Amino acid sequence: MKAVKITDKVYWVGAIDWNIRDFHGYSTKQGTTYNAFLILSEKPTLIDTVKKEFYPEMMARIQSVIDPKKIQIIISNHSEMDHSGALPQAVADIEPEEVYCSDMGHVDLTEQLYPNFTMKVVKTGDKIDVGGDTISFVEARMLHWPDSMFSYLEGENILFTNDVFGMHYATSKLFDDENNEIDWLYEAEKYYANIVLPYSDIVLRFLDSVKKMGLAPKIIAPDHGFIWRKDPAKIIDLYAKWATQAPNNKAVIVYDTMWGSTQKMAEYVADGLREGGTEVKLMSMHSCHRSDVVTELLDSSALIIGSPVLNSEIFPAMADVLCYLKGLKKKNLVGGAFGSYGWNPAPINSLADMLKAMKVEQVAPVVTSKFVPNQATLQSCRELGLAVSQKIAEKLK
Repeated sequence: MKAVKITDKVYWVGAIDWNIRDFHGYSTKQGTTYNAFLILSEKPTLIDTVKKEFYPEMMARIQSVIDPKKIQIIISNHSEMDHSGALPQAVADIEPEEVYCSDMGHVDLTEQLYPNFTMKVVKTGDKIDVGGDTISFVEARMLHWPDSMFSYLEGENILFTNDVFGMHYATSKLFDDENNEIDWLYEAEKYYANIVLPYSDIVLRFLDSVKKMGLAPKIIAPDHGFIWRKDPAKIIDLYAKWATQAPNNKAVIVYDTMWGSTQKMAEYVADGLREGGTEVKLMSMHSCHRSDVVTELLDSSALIIGSPVLNSEIFPAMADVLCYLKGLKKKNLVGGAFGSYGWNPAPINSLADMLKAMKVEQVAPVVTSKFVPNQATLQSCRELGLAVSQKIAEKLK
């Protein structure tokens, strides 16, 4: 396996995971990459490693450029196991002079890997000389782990950003200008929605602070997906847009159904939204994945949820997705709830409490139906959709 040249001094030596389809509950239909980077300075430097199982692939790529024993420095920008899993074996085989990480990286790597090697802690503003080239460090705490940091190769103006600005996207075309935007944009949105969304306020502050530092990278090299060499500003602008979470005239209806009653109610809610002029995405948890739901929610202003009752609880698939959405903390949402039951309406009414816990502004009481909804109930569902559409319109003024 061969390394891929980024510049005369920098090579991609990562691995491509074509087959992964689940990443801790996130559906990765396009696979992913684990990116690692080799800097050929007087002190050859490896930035990040790969998932443990892909260590041979990384080493083969390194060997296509240099004897791994010549590597003197390893930098760990992020301690999550898909980037640090191969670190112990790499240190054992390469025997570098130094291993660098952030303060929290030292904690996390120690508690995950129980390493038998020492690490040097660096912080924002610190720099190291790698023999004619300088690498500076910028801590990026909670983007998206406490240990996260960026490394900046000053002479080449390359910013190595660990998970930030990446995506789960397996491709043999490792640069932005080689990939069609229509193919990767959804995966970039999905990555932000499922990984970075809870930290959107931190994203905005961090982008502002990086700008004030005067960093102007010509290349952005994340740890997943491809490398931004033609237009690195594009992904920065997208992050700024997504982090703002500005209102849009779009609503997402998330529901599941047992005998079709809740689905019928969902369809009438959708009719009300369309009548009000709002784009609507109807998502049944029978056929949609939780990670795709939150992706659609990223550019939406409304969340409307519907569930049947099973064993005096909301439907399990709805409990799953609502737990997931709560943790991702999407802001600026309005919405409502609906559902059908056989003999106990309490679980349906509890949907209002779930929306409240997610800080969703509810525009109407929960619409409930005992067994199959009648025309009056369906009209209430349409009115719920229309009320949500009207509330969105108010926020867009």
